[in-house]
This record gives sequence, C-alpha cells and structure tokens, in this order.
Amino acid sequence: MSIKVGKYRHYKGNDYEVIGVATHSEDESELVVYRPMYGERGLWVRPLSMFNESVVVNGKSVPRFQFIEN
Repeated sequence: MSIKVGKYRHYKGNDYEVIGVATHSEDESELVVYRPMYGERGLWVRPLSMFNESVVVNGKSVPRFQFIEN
C-alpha cells in the first residue's frame, strides 16, 4: 500500500503535509510520516492502515484524511 505525498485535510478540519511512508525497524509495518500545517509543525507518524481508514461522523462514513493537493 502507498500514499500520495502532499496536503491532506483531517476530518476534523486541520491540514497536514504527508512527507512519505517509513518502515518500522522491528515489525516492518508501514507508517505515514506527516506534519501539521499549524503550530510547531513537528513530525508525527501514524500506521498507514489507520491513516487511510474511514471514520463515522454523524452517521456517515468519511475518510480520516482526505488528499487535497500536491
């Protein structure tokens, strides 16, 4: 599984920049490396499967992160 590098919007409204995908050294799971486009802009990681999943908001399934631009 892969992911586009670029700008994403979290379902709660904030924007994030995806840097790429890293591989965990112990279990080789894939982690999305990203940074918030607000505040201190520190680097964060989240399992790729979780980044790509949908969540239910007001009874409707929506992407956790929606790609918005390169």
